[in-house]
This record gives sequence, structure tokens and C-alpha cells, in this order.
Amino acid sequence: MENLVALKDLRLNTEKYVAKVRIGRSFIVLRKNKPLFKITPVEENSSWEEVVDFTKIKKGGVNIDQLLKRL
Repeated sequence: MENLVALKDLRLNTEKYVAKVRIGRSFIVLRKNKPLFKITPVEENSSWEEVVDFTKIKKGGVNIDQLLKRL
């Protein structure tokens, strides 16, 4: 069963929730009693796929505002 946590509580107690996620717990984060997002542990056997490395385009990365303007 997943637990519900208020966004403010998550901000104030981030390390507590990080520790719980590390041991396999998941949380649904609420803002004004409405689900906002879900925090779940990353599966150890899952592989990450690199989509774009912005540091290869420009040293230090790309400014997010400039990137969003072009989308």
C-alpha cells in the first residue's frame, strides 16, 4: 500500500522520506489534498537510456529557458 504525504511535510522532512524510499517504500505527494506526483524507488535492475546529453551540445549544458523557447 502506498502512503500519502503532504508536499510541505516532504519539503520539511526530505531526508526522512529519502531513507524510506531507499528501503523500497513509495509515496503519493499531495498538494491541497490533491495528488501531485508519486515518489518510487528506482529498480536496481532497470537500465537508464541516455536521450540527450546537453553538455555535448554546449560546455556546461544548455539554458532551460532557451531550450523551452525553441520547442
